[in-house]
Amino acid sequence: MNRSKRIGDAVSAVGICLNFLLASAKIIFGALFGFVSIVADGVNNLSDMGSGIVSIVSFRIAAKPADKEHPYGHQRAEYIASMFIGFSVLLIAFELLRESIEKVIAWETAGVSVWAFVLLAVSVGVKAVMFVIYRVAAKKISSDVLSASAVDSLSDCIATTAVIVGMLISRYAGVPFDGIAGLIVVAFILFEGIGIVKKASSRLLGQAPDPELIGKVKEILLAGEGVLGVHDLKLFRFGPQKFFGTAHIEMDAKLSSDITHGRIDFLERKVLAETQVELTAHFDPVDPSDEEAKELEERIRAAAEGMYDGLDLHDFRLVRGEKKKIVFEAGVPFALKAKDCEVAAALVSAVRLLTDAEAVVTVERE
Repeated sequence: MNRSKRIGDAVSAVGICLNFLLASAKIIFGALFGFVSIVADGVNNLSDMGSGIVSIVSFRIAAKPADKEHPYGHQRAEYIASMFIGFSVLLIAFELLRESIEKVIAWETAGVSVWAFVLLAVSVGVKAVMFVIYRVAAKKISSDVLSASAVDSLSDCIATTAVIVGMLISRYAGVPFDGIAGLIVVAFILFEGIGIVKKASSRLLGQAPDPELIGKVKEILLAGEGVLGVHDLKLFRFGPQKFFGTAHIEMDAKLSSDITHGRIDFLERKVLAETQVELTAHFDPVDPSDEEAKELEERIRAAAEGMYDGLDLHDFRLVRGEKKKIVFEAGVPFALKAKDCEVAAALVSAVRLLTDAEAVVTVERE
């Protein structure tokens, strides 16, 4: 986190300085020559400068270590900062929308200076460079705040280009396109603000991690010594670089508890070292020599194949007593429209056709 803070602070500081220079030049020039689209573009740069300040503050908070009140750390401060940036962008967009509409209604043509084109062309170049800087830094430290700033810079490039087109139309066609260009800029700003707020709020609500990370953790576990299967793998995000997870690992029930514990403990450390996920694994005992249980599992899997898209059966256990029970879990996608009780009932019915053992099915969304 200290490395992330240093990179984040440096990149944000550069962004603050550049955005301040761009905002000052555009707002002054636009006000002097009566171009609301240039003023709108400048105010957008001013908001970007404020976003950079928020970013620096968020990096400082996120770098704080875990404490009694926040045992999982402070990295989610970046998500709050991203939402603040998004709401700020939206507030500015609505104000600029009002000004642009007034300009369209007035339908007046303003004089265009060659220096205006020079200023805006330089702005596009500076914003393109800032996009690259933010994008590279965001990937290096997995920062949502810098990623949002990268998207912001790219949108600014497009928006400023729209202003240039509007000025060219005003200069050579005599059409008062300035207000319309302002509306185009506002549209980009609104799209950008909504996207930032949506992404940050999704992360705060507990958005699922990237499938690549889940696949990497599962790959490490399945490659572990003596591992027969892995299921119920769940990852929880507490920041851009802070993940916790739980998993059920199937291993031979006949192994001693010391050996089993040692192997699982090794896998937990390996996952942390290679993925930065702090994993807590649960041991599920499996008896590979129980031919009756294995045969029954294979028959149930074959009967359930194609029953539902994404159906994953696991954690089979044959319990012998007065009445045999076959206990297993069924993982289904969140997108599956069928209710959990319907899935369980369908599987119980399928088992009844195969054996007189009572089926005990637990359905889980994955």
